[in-house]
Amino acid sequence: TRVWRKFTDDSNAGNSVAFSPNSELFASANDDKTIRIYRVSDGECVHVLKEHTDYVVDVAFSPDGALLASGSWDKTLRIWDVATGECDRVMTGHTWVVHAVAFSPDGRLVASASFDETVRLWDARTGDQVRCLEAHKRVVRSVSFSPDGALLASGSFDRTVRLWRVADGACVRTFEESKCIF
Repeated sequence: TRVWRKFTDDSNAGNSVAFSPNSELFASANDDKTIRIYRVSDGECVHVLKEHTDYVVDVAFSPDGALLASGSWDKTLRIWDVATGECDRVMTGHTWVVHAVAFSPDGRLVASASFDETVRLWDARTGDQVRCLEAHKRVVRSVSFSPDGALLASGSFDRTVRLWRVADGACVRTFEESKCIF
């Protein structure tokens, strides 16, 4: 097994950054366990979100810009109200770092990718887990919904990208790095 260690430098530079859909706000995920939301027009920090208990790794705005999802070394996915800066929901279930988060195009679902080799789908309104997708053999580092919301892609250190059908969680295709011809 691999041993993952946290970076120990004093940098709080953004691990992940995201613009709101209207480009008025900008969020950064930071090693100091915070998320900072800035107003783009004047650079003012409008919220510092502080409820994670370990490094924040990824952030993503909902399609309407009202919510922000965050993933952390604390093994949680959190949903934040962008207007108030309050944490609305905490999703637990991953057994290791939540490395990537993404909202579905309609904003109803949030996907999370984890070092625990799983991808999980969550109801964005209730925080309930919809399903756990298991097929990767190593850390899952990225997730992205197709523009129509029918498929979810996940990328892993196992050198595969998997496509999942959102409706039932079936893995419909696996792309293997070793089979890519250059």
